[in-house]
Amino acid sequence: MDLHDNLSMRRLLTILIMVTLLPACGRNNVEVTVNPESGLQSWKTRDQDFSLELVPLLPDFVRAVFGAKGLPAEVVEAVSAYCVFGTIIRNQADEPLSYDMRTWRYVTADGVEHPARPKSAWVEEWREQGIAFRWTLLYEAQTYAVGDWGQGFTTVKLPPGTQFDLHYSWQQGDRTHERIIRDMACAPATLDN
Repeated sequence: MDLHDNLSMRRLLTILIMVTLLPACGRNNVEVTVNPESGLQSWKTRDQDFSLELVPLLPDFVRAVFGAKGLPAEVVEAVSAYCVFGTIIRNQADEPLSYDMRTWRYVTADGVEHPARPKSAWVEEWREQGIAFRWTLLYEAQTYAVGDWGQGFTTVKLPPGTQFDLHYSWQQGDRTHERIIRDMACAPATLDN
């Protein structure tokens, strides 16, 4: 093999490596972890400016949290019937950013989009029932200053164990950033032990 052939092979190899790695580089960095005690997966993105962490919560855990707040049994059961995630959002940018969870979509394998149920819808439903409760749920829309973060529960009306892709976005300045976390899942109804 002469020098020209060697350079051509290197170029070809470089192109093949780039083509192989390009799809991975184009995705947001998603770290999937497994809780060793429960076996449940959680997902955390690490874009340069916006961090999103989603931890699926078992219906019994949701019942315990809302029941401990003294809410009526029908409210506790209504929330636990949803696919619930403990959600943490962080601004890791050097300027403010905002999100509006009402634009996020959970897309199931059949291609159907399911919106998250925003905090304001829960609060309004509870207010109509004479219940003054606003805690635990993530605000559906927020602007975070540099270094700010927030956490709370997010809910979507999907059965336990349902798999989906999460389409989410955030705004920074005049730009909207859109990302997808693929192959997520709601917590199962119970843990198989």
